[in-house]
Amino acid sequence: MSGSQFLSGEVIDLDVRISTIDDLIEAYKRIGGFQGRYIADAAEVLLNMYNNPGITVFLSFTGNLISTGLRGLIAKFIERGFVDAVITTAGTLDHDIAKSMGGKYYQGYFDVDDVEMSRAGIHRIGNVAVRREHYGPLIEKFMYSSLEDLSRIKEEWGIRELLWELGRRIDDDYSILRAVSRARVPIYVPGFVDGAFGTAILTYNEMQRTRTGGRQVRIDLLKDEHELMDIAYSSKSLGALIIGGGISKHHVIWWSQFAGGLDYVVYITMAIEWDGSLSGARPKEAITWGKVKPTARQAFVLEDATVVLPILIPYIVKRIGFRNRTEVIG
Repeated sequence: MSGSQFLSGEVIDLDVRISTIDDLIEAYKRIGGFQGRYIADAAEVLLNMYNNPGITVFLSFTGNLISTGLRGLIAKFIERGFVDAVITTAGTLDHDIAKSMGGKYYQGYFDVDDVEMSRAGIHRIGNVAVRREHYGPLIEKFMYSSLEDLSRIKEEWGIRELLWELGRRIDDDYSILRAVSRARVPIYVPGFVDGAFGTAILTYNEMQRTRTGGRQVRIDLLKDEHELMDIAYSSKSLGALIIGGGISKHHVIWWSQFAGGLDYVVYITMAIEWDGSLSGARPKEAITWGKVKPTARQAFVLEDATVVLPILIPYIVKRIGFRNRTEVIG
């Protein structure tokens, strides 16, 4: 046996002449190891995905990323038409609203005295830091004011339509909510109660309940799920860029199984698969559930999203420019 079935492209030595994003991706293709090669694979899968004119593209990410400067990169990616639907976590809403209302986030450190940091009134998100007054109070103030207005429009809302309305009230070029609202990209947050956003709805309603003539805002928990069902069933083919794990990742692949599975998928995560977690599971495991097609173009990058996305997203945008997307809901 020649063993050629175990070999692909030859490993090529590099020199120092790397000056563009295109050069960098090409270098990743040539060096052979280790995660660099998988970044190049992810770029190829995404380019193939976006060259499919009938594709519906999900973008899934976790809220911790929005505490970083990736927030603006993701917002601009959405605005340029590269996303047909977003599925994310409650932390995305919290950080996006806090920043949009003037909250300042700072570069910090992992190795700090967290007791002293708490006494100083500072929250820590890994090595990102935000003062307490730049977080919860800003979110609560914005939510109460917005809910007061929206309760006059109607009493019951789905989360997606509520978020579009909130996005219309935000004046921040780097806001995720503003981007999805303006581009009419549906955004779904199945765990919306798991943060300041959901708690603000609860406490707002509690205050309204004690007032004469108070108007509460009721949430239709299944309205968003009906929309997701319609998107999955009506799509010719499905693709996804999934960053991180948890509920946002699972909700994408869960609904994809009802359309026969994803045709294209890229996972970017730091989680490992050895504990059997959903967050660390690779695309090939999802094949056993019917969530990813056996024939799907797929890539798995075991790397920090703050390293990968500033390479991958500008590369895709540079190659394609703007994407003309079809609205997936009315």
